[in-house]
Amino acid sequence: MGYNLIRYGVKDESIAQNRTLVAKVFEALDETKPQSVRYLVLELENGEFIHLVSQDGDGLTGLDAFKAFSADHAARRATPLARSPAKIVGDYRMLAGADAAVPA
Repeated sequence: MGYNLIRYGVKDESIAQNRTLVAKVFEALDETKPQSVRYLVLELENGEFIHLVSQDGDGLTGLDAFKAFSADHAARRATPLARSPAKIVGDYRMLAGADAAVPA
């Protein structure tokens, strides 16, 4: 299972909305508990969001909350999406159990 790093800036007036939509995605993940999904979202002080995601199938993208997050995403962005494959080189207690729960 590989990872993708996705980075984008959000318009100042849309930061709260983006944050709320991301929170709803995590609520849906907590409810459905898809074992094939690894997902981390960071918000930087400058209005950028960074997503680190790994999934087999559509465990994340198939969620209604993720579809709502994606629906008007382009209108909320201040910068284009920058997406690139990523490998976790080291992890100390940040992504606890990521390798144990899902075989690589």
